[in-house]
Order: sequence, then structure tokens, then C-alpha cells
Amino acid sequence: MAEKTIVVSNRLGIHARPAAIVVQTASKFAADIFLSKGDVRNVNGKSIMSVMMLAAEQGAEVTVTAEGDDADAAVTAVAQVLAGDFEGKI
Repeated sequence: MAEKTIVVSNRLGIHARPAAIVVQTASKFAADIFLSKGDVRNVNGKSIMSVMMLAAEQGAEVTVTAEGDDADAAVTAVAQVLAGDFEGKI
């Protein structure tokens, strides 16, 4: 299992379009990927509804966890996307 905590830097947080980018990135990996923020624990990182349920605003700490063969790569990739500002991508 791999895990990393990041801080959301996008000024609008993780709304619909950034959530879609997170899900697209997570879906490239075979590992099971989960996201947690505060009381919202272990939501499916490959489900747009689950990612949006985090309601991760700018400055929120989100923990990315993955289990599977490519867990380390999955956590790194998803964490990079979540920590990004999404400028030019949304």
C-alpha cells in the first residue's frame, strides 16, 4: 500500500472539471485508489461522484492511498494532479 497527503492548491478547489481529470488519471492504473479528506474517508478515486463528494477546497489536505501492483506510481500521479492548479486544463 502507498499513501501520500497533499494540499489542494487550485483556487476553486476540486470541482467537476478537476475531479474529471483526477478520475481520468486514476483510471490509468490497475491499483485501487482511495481519497480521504477530514471525515470523508476512502472514497473511490476512479469515481467522479466520489471525488466530488470530498468537496476539497483550496488549502484542503487530501490523502491519496492505493493498493495494487502499481500503487506507488498511482499515488504519485494522482497526488500531482490534486496538488496542481489546473490552469489551462479546465
